[in-house]
Amino acid sequence: MSTAKDKQKCLDCLTKAIADLNGQVDKEQLTKISNLIIQTMTGPWRSFHTPNHIFEVGEGGDAIEVISALFHDLVYVQVDQGISVNISRFISPYTKQDREQLVILDPPELQKDIVFKMVTMMFGLHHGQSLLPTSGQNEFLSALIAIKALENMLPLSRLTEIAACIEATIPFRPKLDSGLTCSDLLFGRLVSANEIFQFGWGDEEIAEIVKRTVRLSNRDVENFASTNSSRFLNNTWNLIPETNHDLRNVNSYSVNGYRVSIQKMEGFMNFLSPEIVFRRYRDEPKEKIYYKLLAQTKQNLEVARLYLGTKLTSIALLEALSFRIGRDISLSTMMGELPIEDRTVVGLEQFLPEINTPHQPSSPIEAEVLELLDKGRTVDSSYDVKNSPVATFMVKSIGFKEMQNMLDLSKEFFKGNLTSEELIACWDPYVMSMIKGAVLQLFDSRKAALSQ
Repeated sequence: MSTAKDKQKCLDCLTKAIADLNGQVDKEQLTKISNLIIQTMTGPWRSFHTPNHIFEVGEGGDAIEVISALFHDLVYVQVDQGISVNISRFISPYTKQDREQLVILDPPELQKDIVFKMVTMMFGLHHGQSLLPTSGQNEFLSALIAIKALENMLPLSRLTEIAACIEATIPFRPKLDSGLTCSDLLFGRLVSANEIFQFGWGDEEIAEIVKRTVRLSNRDVENFASTNSSRFLNNTWNLIPETNHDLRNVNSYSVNGYRVSIQKMEGFMNFLSPEIVFRRYRDEPKEKIYYKLLAQTKQNLEVARLYLGTKLTSIALLEALSFRIGRDISLSTMMGELPIEDRTVVGLEQFLPEINTPHQPSSPIEAEVLELLDKGRTVDSSYDVKNSPVATFMVKSIGFKEMQNMLDLSKEFFKGNLTSEELIACWDPYVMSMIKGAVLQLFDSRKAALSQ
């Protein structure tokens, strides 16, 4: 979809949602807000958190959910490498930068502002507090922009419901030691806001508001419960370059840079459990639906862990070999350039032999991962090919169990506990000899091309 179409869709969604809530529709102001949202969401580093994502998160929701979805990823400091001037004007009256951190202002620098007080309440924050990128900073600032942008169009009670929804999109929060969930805490904050601002809500009404926040937060991560693991991995691959911008420099990013990106994602997938991906509050979602989400997420996480671990193992070998040439060698030097339309490229995989009696997968998960490695994910990404010929060759040669052993050794290499030569010495001799031979043949093909 073009940026112009996205802006129009955003404007239509906002206009309808404000009207549905009996708010004051200010078309001129809403046009400016829509342009701001889409302009920010189409920043140069955005590849997953894009306009398409916010429309999907709002789809099927009520007016509060639609508005919250449109704003919830507006600020993403790690991806955008800061906060753009266009959105910083909403934030600067309430925060300051102290070295690398943003800090909420203290009075008297902080002017009295009932709307800002409400947003800090919804997020459990206070004056003078430092904001952390991994603990709700982006969502808090996104909520603040949403509320300040809409404060003349909707009553404070509605703005509070929007702020609560955006707070709920802070992902992957385990239960507290007390057994309370983030939804329980949000219920308590809404009770306090109800008393302070005299909204007149009853407990059941507040519970319904929390259920809505759960619906929105679950839609924000619904990709984890995709019934197609390849689609789940496609989205995972879109996330990786958002936090490693070097990957945008196709054919020049280093072996080490690519490995670190895969390593971070593999570590993240091993940290996650289905119970901290999806939430349930009272009967939202229904028990049967909830447990289906957990089961599908468990399956996708198992596939992702094995897939990423296998990719990481194969790249570790290439990184160890690359150390024989230098310390910052590009991946394309070791593997060949990525295919480009209308141009034939020579790649490492062309010099690897077929495995006549390949190791067979020992479980359905292994069979699925081998298929994904061999045939590829369903979508190419701008910085990587969708299949993994080197990892496929390794798995067919030595099997997943031995690949896991090599992954453990590779992690010791990453920590500096094993040298590159020690890791190379641990590898299966046949695999080592074939990979090394393929790299040499790739170099020979370049030598031949230069000699013409």
